[in-house]
Order: sequence, then structure tokens, then C-alpha cells
Amino acid sequence: MKLVRYGVAMSLDGFIAGPRGEYDWIVMDPDFDWKGLYGQFDTLLMGRGTYNTMRERGMSPKGMGMNAFVVSTTLVPSEHPEVTIISRHVPQVIAALKAGTGPQPEKNIWLMGGAVLFRHLLDAGLVDAIDVAVVPVLLGSGVPLVPEGKRGNLKLAECKTQTGGVVMLKYNVA
Repeated sequence: MKLVRYGVAMSLDGFIAGPRGEYDWIVMDPDFDWKGLYGQFDTLLMGRGTYNTMRERGMSPKGMGMNAFVVSTTLVPSEHPEVTIISRHVPQVIAALKAGTGPQPEKNIWLMGGAVLFRHLLDAGLVDAIDVAVVPVLLGSGVPLVPEGKRGNLKLAECKTQTGGVVMLKYNVA
């Protein structure tokens, strides 16, 4: 079974974006192994907002070597052939993705960005791990890492400090 791993950057005061959605505070450490990160996954899962941001930055799931699924009730599938749009029965579709073996059963599903989709899937019991890059900045306000919802217990799996001061935390969902 594939695991769903939520990967996100967070300010020290717990925000994943500023009050206007800005993310210019996220430090890209030159020593970070992006290829190694991408190699752990064969599936990318995100909400519409994260997908739009990715496209605005000129990024492509295909360029990352992954199949991509976007949860959205507003995107028209024929206008986005590079991704699969999930518009209904989201928990059931994600559970089926987790259960599927696919071409690379040893690789996992990267839930990228968006706090609302993360909370929805966490409350449905579909998130297995949370990888948080804590960036040394205080935003004061913005989009919280986790919107309101059920309590979730976590177990620390790994903690590393990057040269630029970013702390990489990996938790398994208990």
C-alpha cells in the first residue's frame, strides 16, 4: 500500500502562506536534494490553489516525473490534460490510489501544499506522514498549517537541520 505524505513549508509561527497567500519567505536551500525528494514519489496530489501556483511558476508534474491528481470542483478536465481532476468522492478516490499498486508500488503519494485538502484527508484517516520544513521566519498571520478539525497524534520519525537554518521534521501519523 502506498503512503500519503504531506510535504509543506511552514514559518516558525505556524503559517504555510502569508496573509495574502504569499510564499516569498520560503528559503530554497542550495544543498537540498530535490531529485532525491522527487524520486520517493510517483504520484502528486494537490488542490486547485497549489496547482495554479505551480503552473504560475512554470512547474509541471510531468517535469517532476510524477502522475498528478488535482482536487477541484471548478477546473474543467479537458482544459488540463496533464493532470487528473478529482471533483467528487475525494476520500474514496484517494483510498483507491493508496491501495493501487501502479507501475511503481514502492513509491508513495506526495500531498503537496494546501492546508484545507490536508485537513480533509487527515480527518478521513488518509494521511500517513507529515514532512514539515520549518523556515526561520515569523509571519505574524496568514494561512495556518492546519485548519480546525480532529485531534491528530503524531510520532517523530526524523529531525534534520539544513545549513540555512531550516529544520526538516518528519512525523508519522499515529
